[in-house]
Amino acid sequence: MEAPKDATEATKRALAEFAKSLPADSGEDFELVKRGFIATIPGGKILNEAGHAVWDMETFAFEGEGCDCPDTVNPSLWRQAKLNSIHGLFEVTRGIYQVRNFDLSNITFIEGDTGYLVIDPLISAEPAAAALALMREHRGDKPVVGVIYTHSHVDHYGGIKGVLSDEDIANGLQIIAPEGFLEEAVSENVLAGNAMGRRATYMYGALLPRNAKGHVDAGLGKTVSMGQVSLVAPTVSISETGTRMTVDGIEIVFQVTPGTEAPAEMNFYFPQFKALCMAENCSCHLHNLYTPRGAQVRDAKAWSWYIDEAIDLFAKETEVLFASHHWPRWGSDAAVAFLKKQRDLYKYVHDQTLRMANHGDTPLEIAEKLALPPTLAAEWYTRGYYGTLNHNAKAVYQRYLGWFDGNPANLHKHPPVEAAKRYVDLAGGADALLAKARDAFGKGDYRWVAELVNHLVFADPANADARHLQADALEQLGYQAESGPWRAFYLTAAMELRNPRPPSDKPRQGAAGQIKSLPADQLLDSLSVRLNGEKAGASEIAFNIRFTDTGERFLVTVENAVFHHYPDREEKSAPTVSLSRGALASLVIGEIELPHESVAIEGDAEPFASFLSLLDRFDFWFEIVMP
Repeated sequence: MEAPKDATEATKRALAEFAKSLPADSGEDFELVKRGFIATIPGGKILNEAGHAVWDMETFAFEGEGCDCPDTVNPSLWRQAKLNSIHGLFEVTRGIYQVRNFDLSNITFIEGDTGYLVIDPLISAEPAAAALALMREHRGDKPVVGVIYTHSHVDHYGGIKGVLSDEDIANGLQIIAPEGFLEEAVSENVLAGNAMGRRATYMYGALLPRNAKGHVDAGLGKTVSMGQVSLVAPTVSISETGTRMTVDGIEIVFQVTPGTEAPAEMNFYFPQFKALCMAENCSCHLHNLYTPRGAQVRDAKAWSWYIDEAIDLFAKETEVLFASHHWPRWGSDAAVAFLKKQRDLYKYVHDQTLRMANHGDTPLEIAEKLALPPTLAAEWYTRGYYGTLNHNAKAVYQRYLGWFDGNPANLHKHPPVEAAKRYVDLAGGADALLAKARDAFGKGDYRWVAELVNHLVFADPANADARHLQADALEQLGYQAESGPWRAFYLTAAMELRNPRPPSDKPRQGAAGQIKSLPADQLLDSLSVRLNGEKAGASEIAFNIRFTDTGERFLVTVENAVFHHYPDREEKSAPTVSLSRGALASLVIGEIELPHESVAIEGDAEPFASFLSLLDRFDFWFEIVMP
């Protein structure tokens, strides 16, 4: 595998100049991140049943105390990486504990009368189980009495089977979530899950080596765990701000915040602990209004408004503020100051983007102009370690005005490969384009190299000189990036350009853990985006389906190349398919084939077999940086 290269002199100069713009560092964050430390596990290493590491903080030892910032890492991101390297169990306040940096997110434990209320059980089961074991070791071997999902992103629910058993779930132990949680979780992680999952390998540096030329930090946390992911539906939905619940003696006051960092999200306050959980609405950086892995654009105005509402509702009584990522703030004054600047951060990006848009500026122009005012720029917790001013400005524009900038030249552009062929021809051919790009590289104009050579890569991906020059340019942009996701995107692209993945004659499918655990209605709905409309054509299909594990019945139809399903309805003349949800998922992804002992069909088997033949199997490893 071809190795990364060193930082160029141009990159070294750029980073030295960038360092001059950073705020003064009082060391306060390093004090906060260590406050309340109780214990951790050796090396922060977590194994799965097969003995493979799904999480390993030892791989980040190169960021340890006394290690200076290398010239291949932005100094601001290096500082954040050091903060996110501190892992273990911490006391937030008496009765509230967090395990941090056992995954991308935090898992929080609240001590109740008899057991632990768990907030956000991480991405996968193994780190969640390790965190619970650490909590039990130091705070007592007590049961889990309930789970809260703060919102609908996978790093806040995927590890639930590490803290709850199948028996707990079957017995209906309370799982509390904001209204709309399940629909939004399915929308992101199932309906668009294959594309989003593949892009997430870029965004979180999952394929990169852990070193100074590879992955150093995700900004939001270290990286993502690689264990067992599940989606278990909540049993309680919170739909109104002011809703109160008591779980095992723990009183909770909820604030619903739809359309903020996630479409379904909520903050909450614990009166007896005077503790405010801000979910992922406030973290120690500028968050994403649009996430590069792909998702719905978030509402910056609503985001700001709900932070302001939290100040009004809870801040006066708050003695400690904690969140689903990063480290807490202690004291009412510190909490309020933090909340106000986070509030104004998102409102500023929103307002100033629209101000410039109303002057006729396009997204690219606004993104180049936008800068924070001095009072916001002075804080470390407003910096773009995850979101950036550049792509967040584009997100605000997109939310209000869409992808089209109004210039008709951009209304019906050629797709990448066809445009690329024309650009290469315009440049005078591949050699002429490469000569111009190499000259720009020598001047340190890596953004222009990336734009220019991208055309040659898409016109002729077999051109190794083009791929390698593109990789060199993207790599230097990665070394310069303050944002963890930007760095990961650049460096992952460089790696894949230098080391192309061999093509496969069949789809290389991603994990199916979430689709197998979906409620029946959501499982069927997810099949609609797998139906190949070209193959379906004018076909008309109808069959009944009965799920043996839930007893639910549905009528399934295909007409006009569109899939529909209807609960509690049957067509007497149509065949009936009886199987479990897991069996249907296994058929869809090809783990089993018809006929199979787990599938019973009354009547003609052909409609169901025809339907399955029309469903696409998605290749997780589709190309991103090449055609």
